[in-house]
Amino acid sequence: MGFSFPDHFLFADSHEYAFVDNEFVRIGISEFAVDQLGDIVFVDLPEQGSILTKGSTFGNVESVKAVEDLHAPISGEIVHRNDSVLASPEELQNDPHGEGWLLIVRPENKDQLKELMDAATYTKKISA
Repeated sequence: MGFSFPDHFLFADSHEYAFVDNEFVRIGISEFAVDQLGDIVFVDLPEQGSILTKGSTFGNVESVKAVEDLHAPISGEIVHRNDSVLASPEELQNDPHGEGWLLIVRPENKDQLKELMDAATYTKKISA
């Protein structure tokens, strides 16, 4: 199955994405990760105001197959959480790069974004 990733997204090895939107970064998980999980039944996310540390676990996604931890692609303060994904996990499954985003973060250090993969590199990684 071919996946299409937005060119303006950056990706972590653990399949989370970061999308820079002015001073904030929107975080979610890639369409590939959602496909690997199968039917998503539960999403657990931290509260607004929580602090993320790059690389640390910040929640999880539970599917009929497995429970996968989410890892922060960047450090920063959570300024908004997508509560509609918590109420309806299928939103994450149906539109992971759009309405299924997870968090919006005020980054502590935008230089951390340079450590993430661009869409082309990520596509090569998952195709290998």
